[in-house]
Amino acid sequence: MSTPRFLTLPPGVRRTEIDTSRGTFAVLEALPGSGVCERGPALLVPGFTGSKEDFIAVLQTLAGAGRRVVALDMRGQHETPGPDDPSAYTCAALGADIGAVLEHFDDHVHLVGHSFGGLVTREAVIGDPTMLASYTLMSSGPAAIGGSREVEGRVMLAALPKVGLEHLWSTRIEPEVVTKGVPREIVAFLRRRMFMNAPTGLMTMAREVLSSPDRVDDLTKVADDVDLPILVLYGENDDGWEPREQAAMAERLGARKVVIPGAAHSPAVEAPETTASALTAFWNDAERA
Repeated sequence: MSTPRFLTLPPGVRRTEIDTSRGTFAVLEALPGSGVCERGPALLVPGFTGSKEDFIAVLQTLAGAGRRVVALDMRGQHETPGPDDPSAYTCAALGADIGAVLEHFDDHVHLVGHSFGGLVTREAVIGDPTMLASYTLMSSGPAAIGGSREVEGRVMLAALPKVGLEHLWSTRIEPEVVTKGVPREIVAFLRRRMFMNAPTGLMTMAREVLSSPDRVDDLTKVADDVDLPILVLYGENDDGWEPREQAAMAERLGARKVVIPGAAHSPAVEAPETTASALTAFWNDAERA
């Protein structure tokens, strides 16, 4: 899971909510430290078992370039509640949620989807790309996830109904993060976040990330129709979708590609300054186009 390295909100970042036609979403909102928002806004969408806090290390830097930047919890994630209804957590339904959030902004939006968030935001883009200034797939892929993270997802799917989340946390998830040297306060946050997730949402999102079809051709057609700039950004050591798979996706999309040195599956956590610089450069170019 994506693990933030600190939780204290940087200057200019606040916790708030966005009300939409599809419900209320918990967000972190970052604004420039001084002056006004001279550039287009950005919306950052986290991955499976993630949350808005996964972007906490890049928010201040991104906003410092003169734009409003919002990171959200999807429906059923962390501080955004969700129903006990599997149909609310499909990529299509979550993508419709993102579409509703996009309507909140008064300008074209730079949309970023991390990991499973890429599969979700892709649905929103295919559904209606006209609200976007650009689109970034961060550490995401063309279809269902593979490798070690596929194994983790299948373990969760098999174990949750049998042993429950408490057992899964104490015997598998917590020992893994403690072994990695994650500070106590971050471990406590990860536990709180995990247990605040809607249980039905966890199960359904796991199924979605393990079974998502390849929709790259659909995305390419829609993006070409409206000249939407696309960036594929990932860590050189990504252990979710293989780097070569993401590179091939970028080629199919005709997209810009940025590989973040030293990063794995969470570039915004593992290399925040490099990631923020790459996003800002891409967004600025998109606005000049």
